[in-house]
Amino acid sequence: MKNILPWFALKSVPGIGHHHFKRLIEHFKFPERVFEASREELLNLDGMSERLVSAIKQHKIHKQIKKELELVAQKGYRIVTMADSDYPPLLLQIPDPPPFLYVYGNLDGSIKNISVVGSRNATTYGISTTQQLCLNLASNGITVVSGMARGIDTAAHEGALMGKGKTIAVLGSGLERVYPSENIKLFHKIADSGAVISEFSLMTKPEAHNFPMRNRIISGISLGTVIVEATKKSGSLITARLAAEQNREVFAVPGSIHSFKSTGTHTLIKQGAKLVEQTQDIIEEIAPLLQEHIATGNTGQNKIKAKLPPLSSEELTVYKALETYPVHIDELVRKISMEPGKLSSILLRLELNGVAAQTPGKLFSIKTESMR
Repeated sequence: MKNILPWFALKSVPGIGHHHFKRLIEHFKFPERVFEASREELLNLDGMSERLVSAIKQHKIHKQIKKELELVAQKGYRIVTMADSDYPPLLLQIPDPPPFLYVYGNLDGSIKNISVVGSRNATTYGISTTQQLCLNLASNGITVVSGMARGIDTAAHEGALMGKGKTIAVLGSGLERVYPSENIKLFHKIADSGAVISEFSLMTKPEAHNFPMRNRIISGISLGTVIVEATKKSGSLITARLAAEQNREVFAVPGSIHSFKSTGTHTLIKQGAKLVEQTQDIIEEIAPLLQEHIATGNTGQNKIKAKLPPLSSEELTVYKALETYPVHIDELVRKISMEPGKLSSILLRLELNGVAAQTPGKLFSIKTESMR
């Protein structure tokens, strides 16, 4: 982990916060080059003062950093930095991304992420709705992101696992301080197919001030955030606000008008959050966003491969019904005699696989790059 050391060293410089770190890496690419730069070069950057430059020049690597990295290796965790291909690409777009993440499991650099958060003291309705919603998201190839807290967060991870999909848990503590402790089995299950991540050192306790910081990662890593059961003072509304500030989609699942636990979600809907009655409400909203990222090369992965990926028999049937010229979904329904909701779901999977494209007006066509 020798190449990781400079990342920790730069982060530990007094006065270098996330904003400064991002600015330095955008200019110098790697922290080693920051330490090698002249005082004049550093001072020419916006926001750099004499005090900060002196702190960089005089900084020494603390022994504790080396001990931390030894423990990371011993426990089988990884450090993923902003320069790595599997660092979440959407997270790089927020103003204050963490310079690196502690990772248990595997990140894949995908943008196909939706965060689902809500009340710790959830109702039976909230739990069952969340599990079914996340099962459906996972079945459609979407990674579910949440905070592994009690209630809705736990239900979100469980639903994704029930759907045989990936899920990412973002902790407000270190990886060696799993919170809540009863979720230790879930912690390991999530890492088997997805990842548990944290920006905090391994032994960091789950202190209150860590969770708003954690929330910006939950929203920042995702195309959109779904709120299920939140009171007007719920911490989940912080995540919704952060998502809006990060220019991400905000969704809300309605509850009973008689339940105070849904007052926060209903307020979000009044303020313009998209009301979610079924998984398709989320899918329809994010499909154009996925196409935009693919078109601009912002997925953090390679462009769509020319070779057709493995498709199920139903996906192949729909794919063969598509043409290079856009066809309306109603015409496809008639052409292959398939129920509209099911067809929409399959079309989304084809879009996510990069073999189909959607244009405004519910028109679909073969993505030319996918043709043999």
